[in-house]
Amino acid sequence: MKTHIVLVPGFWLGSWAWDAVLPHLERPNTRVTALTLPGLEAVHTPRISVTLDSHVQTVVDAVAASDERTVLVVHSGTGPVGYAATDRLPDRIARIVYVDSGPVPDGTALRPDVTEEIVELPLPSWAELEADGSSLEGLDEPALAAFRSRAVPEPAGPARDQITLTDPRRYDVPTTVICSSFPSDVIAQMADGGFPLAVELTKLPVTYVDLPTGHWPMWSRPKELAEAILDAVDA
Repeated sequence: MKTHIVLVPGFWLGSWAWDAVLPHLERPNTRVTALTLPGLEAVHTPRISVTLDSHVQTVVDAVAASDERTVLVVHSGTGPVGYAATDRLPDRIARIVYVDSGPVPDGTALRPDVTEEIVELPLPSWAELEADGSSLEGLDEPALAAFRSRAVPEPAGPARDQITLTDPRRYDVPTTVICSSFPSDVIAQMADGGFPLAVELTKLPVTYVDLPTGHWPMWSRPKELAEAILDAVDA
């Protein structure tokens, strides 16, 4: 049976973020779909009405579009989007892979500080990203320039909205966490310590994979990231 790999990029990114990974995922038994979430199509795309549910529904639709075995891969700030998709389709997602990301508890918002009048979140400065824990390790100046030139402001709604989770069957979905910015033992300690952005991992059947690099391994180590994803597909 073919496996449908659905790739979801993080904040400020479109399907193009996975371009260097795609060739390494091509196998006779895989089909790959890289998504661009609503509001992230272009700089001038309207973003005022985009919500977290808009992003979740896009992923759900991609998963539900076929009967193939599906492995969902989510990066960075789309961790809650992927987790919500497993809540809605727990029987259709064979495995979820979090790339430097993770699930969050019901009722959590990634950016509760973002007020209603804010429509979008531009890509911060490199210093601000690193201060917030998003390592730029592995990205040279041309890579950073390409990132800056192609980045699209993130719709504020998905960052501000609280996640709604209702189906406990999401806890049965096999889970892989690819750890790039922080090693797996640190992530596991954070989960065991009740850290809000990691505590849900204690409730899931988790496999940790270390891929030491920065927060954007699809650019800094694309081949190795693809290999880790394929290992998850085969698990």
